[in-house]
Amino acid sequence: MALAPYASTGQRVWYYSFRVICGLILFFLIAPIITIIPLSFNAQDFFTFTPEMLRLDPEGYSLKHYREFFGTEGSPGLGLIVGLVIGTAGAAALYFWRGAINVMPIIAGAALGLIIGKMWGVEGTEWMTPLKNSLKIAPVATLISVSLGTLAAIGLSQSHVPFRRAIMAILISPMIVPLIISAAGMYFFYSRIGLQGTYWGVVLSHAALGVPFVIITVTATLVGFDKSLTRASANLGANPVTTFFRVQMPLILPGVISGGLFAFITSFDEVVVVLFVGSVGQQTLPWQMFTGLREQISPTILAAATVLISISVVLLVTLELLRRRSERLRGMSPS
Repeated sequence: MALAPYASTGQRVWYYSFRVICGLILFFLIAPIITIIPLSFNAQDFFTFTPEMLRLDPEGYSLKHYREFFGTEGSPGLGLIVGLVIGTAGAAALYFWRGAINVMPIIAGAALGLIIGKMWGVEGTEWMTPLKNSLKIAPVATLISVSLGTLAAIGLSQSHVPFRRAIMAILISPMIVPLIISAAGMYFFYSRIGLQGTYWGVVLSHAALGVPFVIITVTATLVGFDKSLTRASANLGANPVTTFFRVQMPLILPGVISGGLFAFITSFDEVVVVLFVGSVGQQTLPWQMFTGLREQISPTILAAATVLISISVVLLVTLELLRRRSERLRGMSPS
């Protein structure tokens, strides 16, 4: 909000002081993260800025830690080509179906093809195998979280459901309970039913951590949902399943996708639960980073951290775009 031309001296002082305080808080939060990024390009095997880096000498910077992280395994070029072909075919199908050109299938196909091609055939490498495990666990956990969380949010939005507050408190408790307690509880429970140390044990535990995020975002989206639309759909003869997919789902989709992205980030970055529930075969990227910090201090960890930061930034930008789209659909002005 702009400063009013008739503002008093005190209001002007507070106006600018407030912005300085916010800037300092933002710097305090962002500075440790930003510091990691240039350090990941260090030409030396040090966790400090070398004199060459401080002088901005090109000799002090290198991509060797990224080469160590990504390695030479896989076939990213072939995956990119296949992804472009599939994405182009999807864009052409959308064009003939809706009559509009959309480049998103091409971009998504290229990105997925590049990732899958790079991961194809990677086994036993120090960094690519944990990254491959993370990419195998997080999407499945996200899918389960989105499915269960969306259904729970829709059910709890109905006024006739008894004990709604108590059920909501139980479902979002993984966000409130300290993670170490949840991890220990999952370890003892999964040990009894034979899921400890298995792929599905890790997936289900990450799904449990992601469900609260989906419930909260979908519930917030349902606040502005016009329930008369579902009643009108039922009056026109549509069954509940058709009503959900054709009427309700398109309107709450931004909230569903936002919750799914939060669930994905939670699963992809999580390390405590996987240490308790997982085994060597489910070693994820955060687990490898944690092990590397304890056993071998390698700057490659900084390259891995930069990759995670980049993924988080892309997902957060996507969340903001979805939030703005959701507000436009609800007739609100994005702020």
